[in-house]
Amino acid sequence: MTSDNGLQLQRLAEAEPTIIPRDAHSISRADISDNALKVLYRLRNAGYQAYMVGGGVRDLSLGREPKDFDVATDARPEEVRRLFRNCRLIGRRFRLAHVHFGAEIIEVATFRALHPPEDGDGDGDGDGADGERVIENGRIVRDNVYGTLAEDALRRDFTVNALYYNIDDFSVVDHAGGMDDLEAGVIRLIGDPRERYQEDPVRMLRAVRFALKLGFRIHPETAAPMHEMAGSVADMPPARLFDEALKLFMSGDALDAFEILRHYGLFDSLLPLTAEALEDEGNEQWVPFIAAALRNTDERIGADKPVTPAFLFAALLWPAVRRREADLVEAGEAPIPALQQAAAEVQAMQQARIALPKRFSIPMREIWTLQPRFARRGGKRAQRLLGHPRFRAAYDFLELRAGAGDAPAELAQWWREFQEQPERPPSQKKKSSRGGRRRRGGRGRGKGNGEGGGNGTAASTPEESAE
Repeated sequence: MTSDNGLQLQRLAEAEPTIIPRDAHSISRADISDNALKVLYRLRNAGYQAYMVGGGVRDLSLGREPKDFDVATDARPEEVRRLFRNCRLIGRRFRLAHVHFGAEIIEVATFRALHPPEDGDGDGDGDGADGERVIENGRIVRDNVYGTLAEDALRRDFTVNALYYNIDDFSVVDHAGGMDDLEAGVIRLIGDPRERYQEDPVRMLRAVRFALKLGFRIHPETAAPMHEMAGSVADMPPARLFDEALKLFMSGDALDAFEILRHYGLFDSLLPLTAEALEDEGNEQWVPFIAAALRNTDERIGADKPVTPAFLFAALLWPAVRRREADLVEAGEAPIPALQQAAAEVQAMQQARIALPKRFSIPMREIWTLQPRFARRGGKRAQRLLGHPRFRAAYDFLELRAGAGDAPAELAQWWREFQEQPERPPSQKKKSSRGGRRRRGGRGRGKGNGEGGGNGTAASTPEESAE
């Protein structure tokens, strides 16, 4: 039996769309990629419908430069491939055609239907002449049932992404009220928000991302189910959540994303161990610590400086590492092995939620495990650490920690001065009035002796027992 949401969308699909003629919108072919125009014209000349769709139409309508240009058509993926020798078909969940022009890829999608061919209950497989759609527990697992332009528009997530630029007469076709929402600055889901989030919980993250990217507000009806349904994001594939996390935290609005994700309960689904650490009493420094890291990320992106996910996730997960380290130290483990074990455990548990590629997870671990070495400044140790390939990232991380009270400010200052004159190391403050060199394996196992303030946990700071 078709849901109320399905009936609502079906009625919208049968209604006449709003057609915005060329003289009533701001999109010009001069602003569209030449390669996207080639795809549009070749499809049209072969007898197919061809529209530019999604972010390209949205951004050009707002006077922005689009990141990419997507095309929608009634041609099937195999038919698109026959038209373009430089085409590859990708995807199982959504079958797409990628037309390659050097570094630029034009993504071509076939119009998709609102419902499976048979009017089923939305569970199980829907196989028919027009393709295949699979829904499990209300979630779209595979969606390759082909339909009309109107159906394709209404199966998209947000109204502002459901605008179609028609290459035939240069008009914009609007089936969902997207142009009105663009003018009002609103992110609004098409259809019933609860059902749309059930189909794909990642839409909650996308709503936040588009609101930040465009400077829009999330419509109250679109936001209403988020608190209750935020936990369903945790069931999404870890690789997909990694992609979404990068888009949220590496687009120049990381600090705002952090605050909005926490507001809607979505941060807990992405970084549950960190979310727990932020709630611990006596660890109030972690929110400012993460905020400082994200502010720094935003500033670097704004200045067109490189940013690595390794450093970003090192900061996002550090509160969880320190929390686990404190538990291990309290149980009797020595501080440095406790840090190493905590780092390994947190990384492994987080990997089940957000799949960090090794090219990021390995340097992230190095940033963490280099922290105790900053306290070992005697002899040539400082010089050797200065030459470590990961020194700069680890030092920046030390500065971040010192700013949040998680590392001694004096230590960060020493390394700041040392980098200016490495041949003349700054003098070190004495840590003990007893004098002499402390024996290996001496007192203080599991308690952390020496410099620094600490955060009130049993682990204190990684530097305190590093010597």
